[in-house]
Amino acid sequence: MSNDDKPPSKQTSWLDRLVNRLSPAPENRDQLADILQRSHESNIIDDDALQIMEGAMRISELHAGDIMIPRSQMEILKLSASPSDILKQITESGHSRFPVVDESADDVKGVLLAKDMLPFIKGDFSVLEIKPLLRPAVIIPESKRLSVLLREFRERRYHMAIVIDEYGSVSGLVTIEDILEEIVGDIEDETDEAESESIQSIGENLFLVEAQTEVEDFNEFFESGLSEEEYDTVGGLVTSVLGHLPEVGEKVEIEDFMFEVAEADNRRILKLHASQLPRPSLV
Repeated sequence: MSNDDKPPSKQTSWLDRLVNRLSPAPENRDQLADILQRSHESNIIDDDALQIMEGAMRISELHAGDIMIPRSQMEILKLSASPSDILKQITESGHSRFPVVDESADDVKGVLLAKDMLPFIKGDFSVLEIKPLLRPAVIIPESKRLSVLLREFRERRYHMAIVIDEYGSVSGLVTIEDILEEIVGDIEDETDEAESESIQSIGENLFLVEAQTEVEDFNEFFESGLSEEEYDTVGGLVTSVLGHLPEVGEKVEIEDFMFEVAEADNRRILKLHASQLPRPSLV
């Protein structure tokens, strides 16, 4: 039996088999990306498959620091807080896992799973001790490769890691969902808010705009003329004009509009406030 007739090894991934059938083995990532694009254009793989394969390639080049939820946006529980206050915070946040700290955010004592508090709710909740319920916190450096971290998440069966900088201070956190979203796109569950209109009126001449709103849709809504040539989304346009990744509260004037960053993370703008500027009088 020739090598070509042998069945593929179980160790061989489906991506490897696809690439081997389409062309000789690529010598670098650019060649592999080109093969995937040509396969997509030839309808061998669909949009979703292309996104997943490109995402899988991308995470091998990213580190925890690239996608982490920054320290300022972490939902942290204080070990000294009362059980009722902790329960209130858990209920309002909607998260399932929480870093628990002592005196400062750098003093992480463990991770509390919301489900671990459920058996005690009907009892004398006021005397509940939180410390015995804590799970060990996984600490990783910002330089941890996402491909390695994803494998450890799967093998060790944990879902959250605390990220520290070179000085040992907490700089953020990463969850398994964050990595998976880098591969397959946003993952929504039953706790996520229902999708709303991308542009909402929230006051007199004040609008809440999703950063991913297409500039074309923005122009259609406001009957405006923002440039649609270089940037597809309003968030991309605002970031370009400012020249850096904006922080919450930053403002910029673009043509007839004032934009203010209403929500952002360490990677992109999420939401903007937009208001139309008064046009100069012709008189």
